[in-house]
Amino acid sequence: MQQLIEKFSPFLFGRGVYLLLAFVCHEFIVTALYFQYVVGLEPCPLCTIQRIIIIFLGGIFAVAALHGPGKIFARIYNGLALILGICGIGVAWRHVWLQHLPKDQVPDCGPGLDYIMDTLPFLDALANILKGSGECAEVAWSFLGISMAEWMLPIFIGFVSATVFLIWVQKYRQD
Repeated sequence: MQQLIEKFSPFLFGRGVYLLLAFVCHEFIVTALYFQYVVGLEPCPLCTIQRIIIIFLGGIFAVAALHGPGKIFARIYNGLALILGICGIGVAWRHVWLQHLPKDQVPDCGPGLDYIMDTLPFLDALANILKGSGECAEVAWSFLGISMAEWMLPIFIGFVSATVFLIWVQKYRQD
C-alpha cells in the first residue's frame, strides 16, 4: 500500500485531488441550475439546502486546491468537508424519506423558502426547512426510476467516502 501511495502522492497530497472534487461540485451546481432554469424545475427547500451544502463543499475543496495545504490544514479542510458531507447525507436521507411516505402522511405544503427565511429567526427557519413539506415529497423528475433526491444520497456518500479516504491517506504523508 505504501508504494502505491508514494506513486500517486503528488496527486493525493497535492492540489489535484482537491481541484477534482471542487470541479465535481461545480458540475453538480451547473446541473442543478440547468434543471431549474432550462427544464423549469423549481427546487424545494430541501433541494436548496442540498445545493448550499454542495456549494460549501466545493468552496472548501477549491480553497484547499488553491492553498495546497500541509498536513495540519489538510486535516482541517478534510474535517470540514466530512462534517458537511454527513449533513448532506442527513438532508438527502430526509428528502428520500419524505418522498416515500404514503400520500396521507405527507406534511402539508408550507410557506416558501424566502418567506420562512425572512420571517423566522435562523435556527427556527432551519428547523422548519429540515422538517420538509409537501412540495419536498413531490417527485418531479426521475432518471432510471430514481428521483433527484435519491441520486443525491449516493452523491453525498461519495463525497464522504472520498473525504474519509483523504483522511486515511494523510497518515502516510511525510511532511
